Amino acid sequence: MKVAGKVVVVTGGANGIGQALAEIFHREGAAKVVVADLDGARAKTVADSIGGASFACDVGKEADILHVIDETEKQFGPIDLFCSNAGIGAGFDMLSENAGGTSDEPWAKSWAIHVMAHVYAARHLIPRMKARGGGYFLNTISAAGLLSQVGSPAYSTTKHAAVGFAENLAISHRAHNIKVSILCPQGVETNMIRGMPKGPQSNDGNLTPEEVAQCALDGIDRETFLILPHPQVLDYMRKKTDNYDRWIGGMAKIQAVMRETFGKK
Repeated sequence: MKVAGKVVVVTGGANGIGQALAEIFHREGAAKVVVADLDGARAKTVADSIGGASFACDVGKEADILHVIDETEKQFGPIDLFCSNAGIGAGFDMLSENAGGTSDEPWAKSWAIHVMAHVYAARHLIPRMKARGGGYFLNTISAAGLLSQVGSPAYSTTKHAAVGFAENLAISHRAHNIKVSILCPQGVETNMIRGMPKGPQSNDGNLTPEEVAQCALDGIDRETFLILPHPQVLDYMRKKTDNYDRWIGGMAKIQAVMRETFGKK
């Protein structure tokens, strides 16, 4: 899909990957880019800089996402591309002492933002897109949804669930001309990752948000389901499925190094 002339919504668009997506879509000639973010003031700043529009939005709340969809279509026309980009950091439960966690908080927040936000967008846009002959979803997930995130069970589990939902979305609505892409980078130079400890999981280097946004744009142009800004992730996926037990052992070694590095038991 070519972005030029399209109406695009980007959640989590106030900074990081979301801001870079909003900016590159504007440069590509999108008819209108709508920036939605929990930080409404910052979303407005980004939107104003590109001649876009903005909404304050908590993506974990269905009513907020519906409001963004309704107001965007009322003011600017049908949404062609909806980018579910908002997320919270893996560091929220990094290197927890119990994979089950000590409370429901990280699980509830991660589930609402990493999974249900995508579900809510599809719930309200699929009927509209079917009626008008198609549409596009770009869901920012993470390489953690394909591999794992050592020491961060809530993040990893919900990112896996996000991949599963995107697969089902693509399968269920392929016949309706509704396209789906998932954006799955490893490390990206954002505020989220700056708050995380460095470790062996960072060995492949961090990309800039602008580099990731360019990969996303290229993937949308080709209508590719799986977009990998770090191409080595594909090799890791193959190694994982080739010998799952060996892969689990290797990941456990990485976690052991991280625990030793950061003084965790």
